[in-house]
Amino acid sequence: MAQGWRELAADKKRRQQASIPKEWILSNLPSEDTLNVLEFPETCGLLTPQEVDITNTHVDVLLKKLASAEWSSVVVTTAFAKRAIIAHQLTNCLTEIFIDRALIRAAEVDNHLKTTGAIIGPLHGLPISLKDQVSIKGIESTIGYASWVGKYAERNAVLADVLEALGAVLYVKTNIPQTLMVQFAFGGSNDSSIRIPSAFCGTYGFRPSTGRVPYAGSANSLEGQDTLPSVLGPLSNSIDGLKTFIQGVLSQKSWLRDPNVIRKGWSEDEYRLVEHGGGKQLCFGIIWDDGSTVPHPPIIRGLETAKKALLAAGHKVIDWKPLEHQALVDVAFSIFGGGATKDFEAVSAESGEPRITSMVPGQETTTHTELVKVKQGHSPSAYDMWQFHKRKRDLRQAYLEHWLATASDTGTGRPVDAIVAPVAPFTAVPHGKHATVAYTTVWNVLDYPALVIPVSKVDQALDVKKPAHEFLNELDESNYEFYEPEVFKDAPIAFQVVGRTHEEEAVLAMGEIVDRALKAIPLN
Repeated sequence: MAQGWRELAADKKRRQQASIPKEWILSNLPSEDTLNVLEFPETCGLLTPQEVDITNTHVDVLLKKLASAEWSSVVVTTAFAKRAIIAHQLTNCLTEIFIDRALIRAAEVDNHLKTTGAIIGPLHGLPISLKDQVSIKGIESTIGYASWVGKYAERNAVLADVLEALGAVLYVKTNIPQTLMVQFAFGGSNDSSIRIPSAFCGTYGFRPSTGRVPYAGSANSLEGQDTLPSVLGPLSNSIDGLKTFIQGVLSQKSWLRDPNVIRKGWSEDEYRLVEHGGGKQLCFGIIWDDGSTVPHPPIIRGLETAKKALLAAGHKVIDWKPLEHQALVDVAFSIFGGGATKDFEAVSAESGEPRITSMVPGQETTTHTELVKVKQGHSPSAYDMWQFHKRKRDLRQAYLEHWLATASDTGTGRPVDAIVAPVAPFTAVPHGKHATVAYTTVWNVLDYPALVIPVSKVDQALDVKKPAHEFLNELDESNYEFYEPEVFKDAPIAFQVVGRTHEEEAVLAMGEIVDRALKAIPLN
C-alpha cells in the first residue's frame, strides 16, 4: 500500500480547493443550520445581473443566443462555472473543477463560429457538467474512492467525446457517494442518481432505457454485472433541455463506439406519439403507493395536482395497480448483492479506506448497512445467480402483460400510455434519512424510461400530517412517523412519468404534455 487513504483524501481536497479561483471564494456563506439556500446564488454578490440571467435561461434559448453569438461561450461558461462554485461552497457538490481548461475550449468554440460562420453542433458552446464517473482524459474519476485518487483517465468516455463533438463545453464533474452508490441501495446512474437528485432539487431529469446513451469508458462499481446495467441520462431546467441532449447524443451513432448501444437513432414518429393516439387523448395510470410505503402528504398532493391538470387538459387518468413491486426490488438487491461486498472490498483494500455505510454525519462507517442483502461472507453460486436472473425475466414478462391488459380499462382502445408515480415516498430528507429507493428501483429492473417533473414545494399549511393509516409494514410506519411539515418546509415536490422499454421519444413527448398541463392550471 503506497499511500494511506487519509493522505490520499487530504491531497485530493487540497488540489480541489486550489482549483477554485480565489476571487470566487465567498466569505458570506449562510450558517450550516440554514434550511433553504436556493436563493443564495443570486443574492451572494458574486454573479453579475447578466450572469444571473444566463444561468436562469432555458437550454433552447441559451443555444439560440450562443449560435447567434449574442452570448459568447466564454461568457456563458464563466457564468455557469461561477454558479457551480457557489453551489459547491454551499453543498460540496463537485469533485473535479477544471474551469481554465473549459474556458480554453469555450474560446475555441467562439473562434470557430467567428471564422466559419457555422456552429460546431447542436450543443454549440453549451457548458455541461458531468457526473464524476464519466471519464475525461487527464482528469480523475474517483467515484468516491480514496483508492482511485491520482488515477487519471487516459482517454475520454464515449459520452464525453460525443458531447464535445456536438459542441459542448465540459467544465466540472459532480459528486457521488463512495462506490457510486447510496448507503443501502445501488445506484450511480443505475438506481436513482438521475431521478432522485432532480426530484429533490426541483429540476427535470431523464433516466433512459439501457442502450440509448453510451456508457463505455465511464468508471463504475460492480463491473461485470450486466443484467442490471447502469445508464447515463441528463438533468436540466426544462424538458426541452433533456430532449436536446437525447436528440444530440442519438445523432452521433454511438453504436459505432459502444457495442452496448442499440442501433436506433431519434424517431420523430415516436416523438409525435403515433402509437399513442397522436397525443390527443392520453390515458395515464397513477401510482398512489407501491404497496410497501405510503408517500408523505406533499408527494400525494403532487400526484393529485397532476391528475387535476391532466383531466383539465382532456386526458384520462386511472389508478395503476402495482404488480409485484416488492419482488422487483428484492430481485435487484439479490443480483447486486451477489458480488457487491467483494467488489467494494477489493477496491478499498488498495488504500485501506473504510467503507462508508451511512450518510448520517458522524456515523459514516457504522456497521449496519442494507447495501448487500445477501449475508456478509456468503456468495451465491453461479446457479443461484441464474435463478435471480430468471426471476427478473419472469417479472418483466408479467409486468408487460399487466400493462397491456389495461387496454380494457382506459377507454382509448390502447393500454395506459404512461404511468405517473412518486420518485420517492418523501421529498428531500436530512442526511442519512433516505430509507428506500423502491420507487425508482422497480423501473430499473423493468428497464423503463422515466422522466422527473417538478410540480410545487412543501407548504406547511397545505401539507399537514395526516391521521395514521393502517401501516403496510415497519418501513411504512417509520416513514409515517418521520414526516413533520416543518422538517420538509420548501422542499421541491416532483413525480416521474414512466413509459415502456425504449420509448424514450414518447416519454419525452408525454412529459411535455404533462408539463404543459401543469402550467395551465393554478397551483396551490
